[in-house]
Amino acid sequence: MNKTCIIYGSSTGTCQDLASRIAAKLGVDNADVFDAGSISAEQLEGYQNLVLGTSTWGAGEMQDDWYDGVKAVKAANLNGKTVAIFGCGDSEGYSDTFCGGMGELYNAAKEAGAKIIGQVSTDGYTYDDSEAVVDGQFVGLALDEVNEDDKTDERIDAWVAAIKPEL
Repeated sequence: MNKTCIIYGSSTGTCQDLASRIAAKLGVDNADVFDAGSISAEQLEGYQNLVLGTSTWGAGEMQDDWYDGVKAVKAANLNGKTVAIFGCGDSEGYSDTFCGGMGELYNAAKEAGAKIIGQVSTDGYTYDDSEAVVDGQFVGLALDEVNEDDKTDERIDAWVAAIKPEL
């Protein structure tokens, strides 16, 4: 696996925990983990692979640390780099904006020239709408630790198995 970093934005610790779990599945020796509020464009350009994660807040916005972090993503030259995205949300309480923050990360990485991998089928998810759905698939791994935490490990395992060969 090429040099990889996992960047998360987490207010309550849930997304940070998910980032650590994903890092462990990818292999801790191969992945550096950072908070989104502390990244720079130059730092991002030092990695071949980026795994970006956010929780979703309010009306589908990404977590607060990402407001500065997404500026770094947009400013970075990600041509030739691979990006995978994960997010967490509440599919019952916020069914109309479920994991919408992933959509903002997807748009920023795409704008910066990255190759996006790790899209996930919406099958098996219960929600009404999401800005993170493009062409009938989530732009990355959508997780619900509030209502579907019993599905998280299986979803992470399947997602990591799908993206690892491309990293």
